[in-house]
Amino acid sequence: MHTWHWHNWEGLSYLSCSLLGDWQHGFFTQQFWPRSPDELTQVLHPEASAYRLKQVHGNTVLTPQEVDSQTDGNTEDAVLASADGLVSQQPLQAVWVASADCTPVLIGDVKTGQVAALHAGWRGTAKKIVPHAIARMQSHGSQLADLRIALGPAIAGEVYQVSVEVAAEIGASIIPHDDAHNIINLLHELPHSPLLADPVPGRVRVDVRRVNVLQLENLGISQEQIAIAPYCTYQTPEHFFSYRREQQKKVQWSGIVSQ
Repeated sequence: MHTWHWHNWEGLSYLSCSLLGDWQHGFFTQQFWPRSPDELTQVLHPEASAYRLKQVHGNTVLTPQEVDSQTDGNTEDAVLASADGLVSQQPLQAVWVASADCTPVLIGDVKTGQVAALHAGWRGTAKKIVPHAIARMQSHGSQLADLRIALGPAIAGEVYQVSVEVAAEIGASIIPHDDAHNIINLLHELPHSPLLADPVPGRVRVDVRRVNVLQLENLGISQEQIAIAPYCTYQTPEHFFSYRREQQKKVQWSGIVSQ
């Protein structure tokens, strides 16, 4: 099993995963709010350059060069590039995503040293942002067997109630089918199903991280290459913001530095 470790920086906590042990990285807690990725990069690697996005719940994945060309290096919120994933191109690039209940995904390639940071909420998951990012990494020379993928703290399936329609939209990313009712039935039949029953008619509970794992397995990535943080943002208020719990637009950052 992959292990998760708490680190202390000036009295503040962040998480790392043994699977990504080759890279400076962290899943930061709400205690770091409202520090920016520029400041958080100093915790991981002071020489690295920080990159972030205006996240829009899509599946667009950009490189730092593309971010710079869209923003002229300006990191003010108003001019950030709109996307939900970043893939590094050279060493010492720190790529960051923000999340509250959505899944932060950090990926490293043990051969090329390149990394990715992705924001995979239910919409991004339905649009297969993680497979999109992996396709970009492959276009830069990555092999699937060399990837190491950590899914950070996010809302757990047992507390994430959605409509059947939303669940079917998410499920269509792993079970191609036009009929929402059929998708739901087929999802329920999967081993370790990402769907859980909900007492409210027309509602189900969805484990979005599990759906992302199933997408990865559909690509041919093995379970040994994937780690899932044992923390639910909604149920761990001492460490993490949860939009669903607090209805506040606050986030925690997750980042990784390329080699």
